[in-house]
Order: sequence, then structure tokens, then C-alpha cells
Amino acid sequence: MSAVTPPAKGPIGVFDSGYGGLTILRSLVEQLPSYDFCYLGDSARSPYGNRSFDAVYTYTLEAVQWFFKQGCPLVILACNTASAKALRTIQQKDLQKIAPANRVLGVIRPTTEVIGQYSQTGKVGILATEGTVQSQSYPIEIAKFFPSLEVTQEACPMWVPLIENNEQDSEGADYFVQKHLNAIFSKSPQIDLLLLACTHYPLLRTKIEKYIPAGVKLLSQGDIVASSLVDYLNRHPEIASRCTRQGNLQFHTTDNRLDFDRHAAHFFGSPISSKEAQLGDSCC
Repeated sequence: MSAVTPPAKGPIGVFDSGYGGLTILRSLVEQLPSYDFCYLGDSARSPYGNRSFDAVYTYTLEAVQWFFKQGCPLVILACNTASAKALRTIQQKDLQKIAPANRVLGVIRPTTEVIGQYSQTGKVGILATEGTVQSQSYPIEIAKFFPSLEVTQEACPMWVPLIENNEQDSEGADYFVQKHLNAIFSKSPQIDLLLLACTHYPLLRTKIEKYIPAGVKLLSQGDIVASSLVDYLNRHPEIASRCTRQGNLQFHTTDNRLDFDRHAAHFFGSPISSKEAQLGDSCC
């Protein structure tokens, strides 16, 4: 009778279409400093926000399989578009076939579980990519926890390209930030909470604060997702025991690593050194 192979141990995987997930990783490292993390940015195919559901699902599944090959028992989709368009299918359809002992989590559920606690008027705004808005994931999930909350969404398709081209401090950024803020407040003037529902958007926080009415709060996802992961690991010791803890960080990109490192430092808050990774048929 052959021995049963024990489940693999390894770092926690953190995935994003590019650099934005590094703002989530930064919070994860702050709240879970002893854990090992492996970050992958699919910069070669970024951004995901305007891609079809099928494309985002395919790319995200390839990334999840890549993480599992690295020994990661748990993967965080630190990308709102991937969480909106791919997470549910991967959890319900693919995990049981490819790695039933592993887990994949996203950033939308932790945020929607608490968002209502931050609003006094009961009216919140979601600033996101076109793909996240089209998925309706935020209104659907928020309704499960705060059914009386009124949710207004605004797609901001130019914000990610501005940030990824390091133009977040430019006058052009002012124009596009003001344009979308005017649009969302014209739809719902009583909004008192804006969720930055894209991991890139915290880099525009200073600009956004210039144009929002007094008393309106801005909510980023990093600390919320990190706190949720702490709680998850406490509730699931069978997963936590498989996550290695030496405080190591690995960074990978599907594009030019030197270019990735230069941009990534703005998101992570400190210099990084990445390695190139390949997704698709070569990894699966």
C-alpha cells in the first residue's frame, strides 16, 4: 500500500494583472510579517479591466495553476477584475479537479462584508474598472450583507493607464479624476463613502481627495483584505499550517522584470527585485 503524499507547504500566493496588487501585498506583509509571500503580476497582459470574462478567467486560472506549481497552498486574487470575473468559477469548478486541498480567495467579499459600517447616509460609491462595474459583483455582494445600502458605480477606464505610465501626479490625471468624481456625485449626491475598488487607485488618493466633497470618506482595500486574511487563517488552521513562515518575499512578472521593478516600487513602497515567469501552455 503506497504512502499518501502530504499536501505541499509553501508561501501564500498573491496575484494581480500588474502592479496594483502590491498595495494589497504591502498590507498583508504589515499584518502577517512572519508569513512567506509569492507575488505574480501578469504585466504582459495587463490591464484586465477591459478584457472579456472568458479571457480574464483563462488568464487567472493559468496564474492559479502557476502558484500551485510553486507549492502555494493559498492564493489571493489581489485584483478586483479577476475576483469579479474568475474567482467563483475557479472555486466552484476548477479547484476540486486541480488541487482540492488548496484555496483561492479574492478581494471583493472581504470588502463587501464591512463596507456598510463606514457609511452614515446609506449611499456608497464604487470607483472601479469597466470590467468590475460590468460584472455587478459589488452591488450583488453588498446586497447580501447590507441590503438597504444604495450602491452607485462609476467606471474609470483611464485611471489604470495613467498610473501605470507614472502620470498620477500630472495635470492630465486631475482632468480624469475630476471627470469621474463629478459623474458619480451627479448620479448620487448623498454618497458619503467612496470605495477605491481597484488596487491601482490608492496611488490617486491625493488627487481624489482634492475633488470630493467635505465629509466623504475614501476606503482602500489593503487593510481590509489583510485583516480578513488574518481571520481566515485563524479559522482555518489546516491551511495556515501549510503556509511557510520565514518572512520571505518573492516577486514575479510575465513581462520585462527591470521595467516591472521600476514601476512596482511605487506600489509596494520599497525597491523590489523580480524574476520572470511564463503563463499559459508552458506552465500548465
